[in-house]
Amino acid sequence: MRTVLFVCIGNAGRSQMAEAFFNHLADGKAKAISAGTKPASAVDPQTIEVMREVGIDISGNKPKALTMEMLEQADRVVTMGCGVEGVCPASFVETEDWQMEDPKGKPIEDVRRIRDEIRARVLRLLEKSKP
Repeated sequence: MRTVLFVCIGNAGRSQMAEAFFNHLADGKAKAISAGTKPASAVDPQTIEVMREVGIDISGNKPKALTMEMLEQADRVVTMGCGVEGVCPASFVETEDWQMEDPKGKPIEDVRRIRDEIRARVLRLLEKSKP
């Protein structure tokens, strides 16, 4: 696995956290990108805050729109709840859906819980991909 694409609706929370954790934990051995099916105008401030709490700064990140080029370049696609809403165009590509709760508008404690679950899943994904 060289490139993982994390997809959610707004690319403002879940997929941003997954991309950041993956790139931090993969130690240069693989790369993650993230995108949204309906990208928000900015990364959610609570998402930035909870990632800062674990030493990862995503304040410079911007939500990106999902493109066919991203899908074609990805070795693996992980959707993060967008399949549930039925609007994820990545569904025609072999994907893994993590059914993640959207942190948007949630209390900070819930955003932290979602962050920690994403980190745990990213660690499992990296462990599974080791030769």
